Amino acid sequence: MVKNKTTYTDADVQAFIDSFSDTPQKKADSLQLIDLLKDWSGEEPRMWGPSIVGFGNYHYRYASGHEGDAPMLGFSPRKGALSLYVYSDTERSRELLGQLGKYKMGKACIYVKKLSDIDAGVLKELAEESIKYLNEHYECSCRVR
Repeated sequence: MVKNKTTYTDADVQAFIDSFSDTPQKKADSLQLIDLLKDWSGEEPRMWGPSIVGFGNYHYRYASGHEGDAPMLGFSPRKGALSLYVYSDTERSRELLGQLGKYKMGKACIYVKKLSDIDAGVLKELAEESIKYLNEHYECSCRVR
């Protein structure tokens, strides 16, 4: 069985933000995301691998037998854009994307240049929809609350 490379670590979140955010804007956006995602998830931020700030966790298991853990919500202040891990592919989430603002979509990741490009209220709804989906389909730290 292949071991997942991306797991929770004991690395310091603030030290990561200070060293990894390549612009003052990205640092400010990262600190704001920490406050928002902490509030929305009810979870403390923890480093997930070397470059993802994660909140809470869930356990997934695919039909192939591959399984692992991932953060419920998260982000990474990557060089090209902020990567937001707040999306689950539901009908409601797809509707919300049309109201989000300026972004690019990966398979399950939303890329934004800066937080002011998107609507924070819509981002909150996407995060809540994702937590709801994870709670319904996976073993999730969101059930403990």
